Amino acid sequence: MNLRYRRYVIVVGMLLLFPYVVEAQKPMRAGTTAANFLEIGYGAGANGMGDSYVSIANDVSSAYWNPAGLANMEQNEAMFVIQPWLVDTRASFAAAGLLVPNLGTFALSLISLDFGEMDVTSLAMQEGTGETFSANDLAMGISYGRKLATWFAMGASAKYVTSSIWHTKASAMAFDLGVIINTPFFSRTGNEEKGLNIGMSISNYGSRMKYDGMDLLNPIDISPDEAGNYRDAPGQFRLQEWELPLIFRFGASWTPIYAGMHQVILSVDALHPNNNSESVNVGAQYSASFPSFGKIFFRGGYKALFMEDSQYGLALGFGATTFLLGNKGLKVEYAFRDSGILGKTHCYGIGVLF
Repeated sequence: MNLRYRRYVIVVGMLLLFPYVVEAQKPMRAGTTAANFLEIGYGAGANGMGDSYVSIANDVSSAYWNPAGLANMEQNEAMFVIQPWLVDTRASFAAAGLLVPNLGTFALSLISLDFGEMDVTSLAMQEGTGETFSANDLAMGISYGRKLATWFAMGASAKYVTSSIWHTKASAMAFDLGVIINTPFFSRTGNEEKGLNIGMSISNYGSRMKYDGMDLLNPIDISPDEAGNYRDAPGQFRLQEWELPLIFRFGASWTPIYAGMHQVILSVDALHPNNNSESVNVGAQYSASFPSFGKIFFRGGYKALFMEDSQYGLALGFGATTFLLGNKGLKVEYAFRDSGILGKTHCYGIGVLF
C-alpha cells in the first residue's frame, strides 16, 4: 500500500474509533481518584490555549501533555513554571530535554503541589496545639520521544508519584503514551506540519495509591464494656486504594494562516477522564517572527466545554522567545485562567534554549 494512503487509513481509523473510546460514562466517578494534581495542566503555552495542546506539543512541556511532542523539539531546552493555585497552594513544573542524534529526545520532569504549612488542631484544642503540618504532592518522570517517520512521532513517560500529609504517605508508578501524526490535509503550503495534525495521549496509567503512616495508628479498646482486658490495644486504620486520574486526550490542530512572519494555529482537544464527564478544550495561537529579535506569541482558549458543572472558562496568554549568541535562546511566557467560583489563576514560565 502506498505510504500516503497508509497514513490516510491510520488517520481515518482513529477518527472512526474515537467516538466509541470516549462514550459518555454514567454515573460520573467524581472524587474517586488520588493525586489529582496530575490534572492541573502545566506550561504557560498550553494553559494560554485552554489546555488544547496534545496535537501541537513541541517543547519540553510535552513531557506532561504528550511525550510524542518531544520529538518536535528543535533545541535542547530547560523550563521552569510556577502557578499559584487555588486556596493559597502553589503548583510548579520543571523539566529539561536533551536531543540525542539518531536516538531521539530524552527529558526529565518534576511536578510539585505545595499546600504550605497549617496548624494542627484537635477537639480539645480547636485554636491549635502549637504544632504545624504540611502536605505535598510530587511526580518525578523520565520521558522519551522520537520520530519514526517524518510524519509520525511517538513517545512515552514513566513517573513516580508520591503524596504526603503530615506523617501519612502514598506512592505509585505511572506511565504516559502518546503519538502525533502530521498530515497534508488542508495545508495551504503543502507542508505536512502546517496541515491537519492529530495527537493522542493516555496519561497516568499505573498502580493505585494507598495512604499509610503513623498518623493512622490509634489505641483501641476492643471490649469497652468489659473490665480486666487490654484497654488500649494498638490498632491502625486501613485505608482503601485509590486509582490515579487516568486521562485520554485526542486532539487536532490546523494552521490556517502561514504567511511570511505571521502564523495562526487553531487547536481542539477532547478529553475522556476516569473521574469526570467528557469535555472539550479549544484554543488559538498567533505568532510573529522578527529576524533581529525572535518570536512573540498571543494565545487564547476555553477549557472544559460541555463538562457537567464545570468551573473552568476563558484562558489567555502571551509569550516571547529571543535568540541569543551561540544558537541559544530565552523564552518567557504568561497565562491566565478563569476557574469560576474558585477564582482566577496565573501561570508564569521561563525557558532556556541551548
